[in-house]
Amino acid sequence: MAVPSPSAPAQPLAHSRPWYRQLYVRVLAAIVTGALTGWLWPSAGAAMEPVGTTFVAAVKMLITPIVFLTVVTGIGNADSLGRVGRVGLKSLVCFQAGTLAALVVGLVAANAFRPGAGVHAHPGDLRLGGAAARYVKAAEGQSHWHFLTDLVPSSPVGAFADGNILQVIFFSVLFGVALKAVGPVGEPLLDGANRLSTVIFKILHYVMLAAPVGAFGAMAYTVGAYGVSTLTGLGRLLALCYGTSAFFVIVVLGGVTALLRINVFRLLRYLREEFLLVVGTSSSESALPGLMAKLRGLGIRRDIVGLTVPTGYSFNLDGSSIYLSLAALYIAQATDTPLDLGRQCGLLAAMILTSKGSGGVTGAGFIALAATLTSVGTVPAAGIMLIFGIDKFLSECRALTNLVGNSVATLVVARWEGAFDADHARQVLCGERPPAEAATSIRSGEPGENRAAPTFTKP
Repeated sequence: MAVPSPSAPAQPLAHSRPWYRQLYVRVLAAIVTGALTGWLWPSAGAAMEPVGTTFVAAVKMLITPIVFLTVVTGIGNADSLGRVGRVGLKSLVCFQAGTLAALVVGLVAANAFRPGAGVHAHPGDLRLGGAAARYVKAAEGQSHWHFLTDLVPSSPVGAFADGNILQVIFFSVLFGVALKAVGPVGEPLLDGANRLSTVIFKILHYVMLAAPVGAFGAMAYTVGAYGVSTLTGLGRLLALCYGTSAFFVIVVLGGVTALLRINVFRLLRYLREEFLLVVGTSSSESALPGLMAKLRGLGIRRDIVGLTVPTGYSFNLDGSSIYLSLAALYIAQATDTPLDLGRQCGLLAAMILTSKGSGGVTGAGFIALAATLTSVGTVPAAGIMLIFGIDKFLSECRALTNLVGNSVATLVVARWEGAFDADHARQVLCGERPPAEAATSIRSGEPGENRAAPTFTKP
């Protein structure tokens, strides 16, 4: 499809396929059908667990090679290693600012609405058991600096086999830097990595054809196993978590995108397929490849996307930060544990560290909460049993907010690098211009050709 000339009035792009064949429509229909199945036939819904977990496992199978190839090709195709280091440093600054803002917003909301007031749960009556006890045990083995001590894998193969994204990123950065440093000697390997990316994305295309089936199975299991009644007992906390996250996305992140001259609602609509995958599968990893492709479709450089997005899955967890502050204060209020300003600041300092490096770990948010309460000691760790029943539903809120936070952080880093064309991005978001690089590559199986990519010059 031809790109409209600057002098011609912008015309909306026609859809390449009917609306009912769009991936997000099929996934949405599967989510609704799965929820109804779990509600009307709970036993049948609970039996659908293998369907959802199999699809998520198939996506996770491709996450580590996609992260590795994206980081390596991003660094290898960069102009210089200095640019790579600069992008990495700016990404970490943005991540820390986002985490701090999310934690503060969560603390303010918990103090203002006090969702745990009136519960009066006695800490001595709370007993840890089952999966909750396992999460607390896992948290007890973590130090505040676990994201640094666990950064280096014992072997590259082990990092890929375990699916540890943080360790894969570490090895990928070293490999990409070495590949760039050796110059012409590494060019055949870089060309091979670019070609292998095409094959991996083609495999991902095949896997994503089953996305509606996976979303149906995961949603049917969630509603069938946990039941709608699970939501009513802790409805205040659940509503506050979703409401606070919505406020953070619309007001805080929306204010950031407004400074970039981007409408946050158009950005959310642009990422609708990724959001539905997260809701349907309860896994943020299922949306990682699509998110990277969509951001490259806005004209953001390959090296910025390749470094910022995967790293953000471990270091830029805005939704998890909101959850940590809300849940910690809910437990304190529910157990009548007094927390003055000083103690809340102590919790805030601990959560800044415990929220890092947990991306891609099953029950990551719950483990981070247990680690925070265990390390600080001012709030009884056994209180996590009060919210364990709805953690499955809170995890989706965390994942959705994390997804938006990583998207906005990538836009900020691109703008900071002088490599963001807001006019081009707005036209893509409005459907007036095709993506700079095939944002639909997951469906087509092609990585894109940068035909419409704008050219940037560093100011």
